[in-house]
Amino acid sequence: MKKRISLFLTLILLTNVCYAELKIGFVNVAKVLEKAPQAEKAKKRLEEEFSPRDKHLLSQDKEIQKLEEKLSRDTSVMGGSERRKLEKDIIAKKRDAKRSQQEFQEDFNMRRNEELSKLQRRITEAIKALAKDDKFDLLLTDGVIYASQKIDVTAQVQAKLVALSE
Repeated sequence: MKKRISLFLTLILLTNVCYAELKIGFVNVAKVLEKAPQAEKAKKRLEEEFSPRDKHLLSQDKEIQKLEEKLSRDTSVMGGSERRKLEKDIIAKKRDAKRSQQEFQEDFNMRRNEELSKLQRRITEAIKALAKDDKFDLLLTDGVIYASQKIDVTAQVQAKLVALSE
């Protein structure tokens, strides 16, 4: 529905302008997102921020695995109370590890979304700046079925983002 309305408005704009020459362009936002230098910086920030917690989760998993190996290896020589204590310890550690993993995933997703939102704002700024600088009448993004190479300004937007990152 949204695409139909925007297409309809575009057609109205084009017919109202009549024979005036329009400068129209297309931006492949997904491609810009993929190659933006800010995206690489955001990825590095996320890795630095979440690397210690990820390592902690891995160490928890290794500890649980060692306890499980001990349980399976030494079950026959353990007393009943010692075996039950170890089984309870393994269950508690698994529960803690699962909770930590869920918290990690939620925190990571929230931060990733924050970084993505910042990047999308920067891309919008770059697109608007390019439109003003190069005097475009209309720049289209998603929802375009076909765009000729003549009107594709994705490379210029990427260059503008590089300039904004410096």
